[in-house]
Amino acid sequence: MKKDYQTVLLEEIRDQNKAILEGQKDQASRADIHRIEQRLGVLESDVKVIKAAVKETNREVANLSRDVENHKGLPVHAAHGHA
Repeated sequence: MKKDYQTVLLEEIRDQNKAILEGQKDQASRADIHRIEQRLGVLESDVKVIKAAVKETNREVANLSRDVENHKGLPVHAAHGHA
């Protein structure tokens, strides 16, 4: 009888240990997910800044292209604002 009780007790302890280890894994996974979510938030913010910079650069390139087209065919001194 004593042996059966010890066996049951050991099985219970093993089950509790498994549950604790799984809980720790879940907690670690949640922490990892939280860190990943934070990094994604930072990346989203960075992408917004990059998009704005690219749009501004595209506008500037379009303006420069238009200026170049407007100056094509002009004599060099007229293109530079000299009479």
